[in-house]
Amino acid sequence: MSQYLELKAQISKLQAQADRVRQDEVQAVVAKIRQQIVEYGLTAQDLGLSLIKRGRPPKKEPLPPMYQDPKSGATWNGRGKPPNWIAGKNRERFLIGR
Repeated sequence: MSQYLELKAQISKLQAQADRVRQDEVQAVVAKIRQQIVEYGLTAQDLGLSLIKRGRPPKKEPLPPMYQDPKSGATWNGRGKPPNWIAGKNRERFLIGR
């Protein structure tokens, strides 16, 4: 067998051994940490860990209305497509108390 192949075989054996040792050590460390968490009553916040919430973010509160139709009393906050009662007209006429 060539020296290169022997070295590759040794590397493979050492890597497998290192993986086993690491796994054993990780298990020991995790057990110790769990024991100390219980012993001291620690929470995720105490450890600086944030709980990740999945899904949609909470809805934002609607913006207060900026414009009001004097005839119907309908309002619009100035965002998005303007309603028919204000479209193409001078918006200053419809401003609410500003």
